[in-house]
Amino acid sequence: MTESSPADPQPTEPTGWLSLPDVAERLEVTISKVHQMIRDRELLAVRRDGTRVVPAELVANRTARKHLPGILTLLHDAGYDDEAALRWLYLPDDTLPGTPAAALGDDRAREVKRRAQATGF
Repeated sequence: MTESSPADPQPTEPTGWLSLPDVAERLEVTISKVHQMIRDRELLAVRRDGTRVVPAELVANRTARKHLPGILTLLHDAGYDDEAALRWLYLPDDTLPGTPAAALGDDRAREVKRRAQATGF
């Protein structure tokens, strides 16, 4: 990846974070299942202040966002680690508008998936 210049848009921060126990409660699963979902790239978790957390908007009601696992797999296959995938998901994009993470919650999710697929080429 290249370094950003001052003109490059900077990623925004997620509106909130959920601890892994909070994710388990929201999804009504065990904490072991949450760890498995992270390993299987069904959820994205990063470390903040020494604790693994998940962006709150990636957990919709009692499920992860529908297209998130596929997008995470595509980004990982393109060489993105979890922090880089988080930056990609929260990079402002005027053509969506908003960020790819925000677009996962509506009818633009397939376009986000297409763009994630293009990162590998």
